[in-house]
Amino acid sequence: MRILVVEDDNKIGSFVITAFQQAGFAVDHAEDGASGLELALTGPYDAAVIDIMLPRLDGLSLIEALRRGKVATPVIILSAKRSVDDRVKGLQTGGDDYLTKPFALTELLARVHALIRRTTGATEPSRLIVGELVLDLLAREAKRCDQRLDLQPRELSLLEYLMRNAGRPISKTMILEHVWDYSFEPQTNVVDVLVCRLRNKVDRDFSAKMIHTIRGVGYVLRSP
Repeated sequence: MRILVVEDDNKIGSFVITAFQQAGFAVDHAEDGASGLELALTGPYDAAVIDIMLPRLDGLSLIEALRRGKVATPVIILSAKRSVDDRVKGLQTGGDDYLTKPFALTELLARVHALIRRTTGATEPSRLIVGELVLDLLAREAKRCDQRLDLQPRELSLLEYLMRNAGRPISKTMILEHVWDYSFEPQTNVVDVLVCRLRNKVDRDFSAKMIHTIRGVGYVLRSP
């Protein structure tokens, strides 16, 4: 999943970005409202976290511009303003949820997950299962045939993306967009390197292979 964070406070932004990355999100970050609007209008996001007090363009104006542009990305507003009137104004402007500062990162993550579930109408599972593979989304732990796989955060994110799209061919560009939080040239080999590392850990000790290369297309995860 991909999320946009628009926050000009470097300390808060760093904490929020790290928390989402550790939870398996790809994160784009903007430090002012105008840059945040540009990103939100050009890229699909599962959710956005937007501060109100931003340079160049305030958060409420940013959200208003998104809604005028028919962008339906669910938005959580961050604000130091605590009054009922401020919360109501934020929600009336087009925000979907409102969280006052200071806040707990665990609560922000929980609210984003709940917002995505409400928006998609889907129930977010706590585990993904594809054949012999099990990925615990809460513990961020993967196993194959009850054998724990020692995966790095980026490898876990790639495995989650492949498992969510099991049986469906995934291109390198799609992996770049969903697993990394910034853009690479499609010709780069970072995807090949990451897939190679993941394949070595997922398939190395098993005769039946699950991660397959589709020449000229990308990769696919299949149950053995």
